[in-house]
Amino acid sequence: MRTDQPVRRVERDAEVEVDPTAWWARIPAVAAILESGLNIPPGVTFLVGENGSGKSTLVEALAQAHGLNVEGGSRGAMHSTRATESPLGAALRVVRTPGRRVNSYFLRAETMHGLYTYLESLGGAVDTDLHDRSHGEGFLELLERKFRGYGFYLMDEPEAPLSFSSTLRLVAHLDRLRSTGAQIVVATHSPLLTGLPGATILELGAHGIRRAAWNELELVEHWRAFLGRPASYLDRLLAP
Repeated sequence: MRTDQPVRRVERDAEVEVDPTAWWARIPAVAAILESGLNIPPGVTFLVGENGSGKSTLVEALAQAHGLNVEGGSRGAMHSTRATESPLGAALRVVRTPGRRVNSYFLRAETMHGLYTYLESLGGAVDTDLHDRSHGEGFLELLERKFRGYGFYLMDEPEAPLSFSSTLRLVAHLDRLRSTGAQIVVATHSPLLTGLPGATILELGAHGIRRAAWNELELVEHWRAFLGRPASYLDRLLAP
């Protein structure tokens, strides 16, 4: 495995003004990065936390700061629908390992339709078949085409279109990628994905950002409890 990871760190760009009262700047995880930055580990890093904890905000900002299209794709991808991203990406700078440019790509589950349409509009012999596949099949096919070899790759909730077996296929692909020295950051709610041995898990919440072990995660505890006794959750929610 290579040790010259593509990205070392993300931190606030001192030349950019940030309004500390803006909604996105007040998210504890975002505030922590604006104040102290974040070292990006080698291999696979998972961002986990409740809705509103800043996972998608952070991974979108990493994509923008790295020069990728925030709705998915590579540096050169020229497509957009409706901007929903926070201004965080413009306030950050990525500290890269000096040397050659590396492969990079961003997949964002909620904007895949637009990315497929853009790729189809380019013509050519590949990437024109994605709309003809199921959502999950198209997602995995594109991922396996674009996330290849040494590089810096980002994903936002990739489990969204995937079945259990397809998510296992994604886990295997992540493992193959990191064996080439690739660096991957994934925002996720999936206890299956985060079970990848050797991955770094960063838990986002009111505390900001902290490292966590898989078996300590709230999402793992809740899924274990639910699968063991669904009624303990549902009886409190469903009308008699």
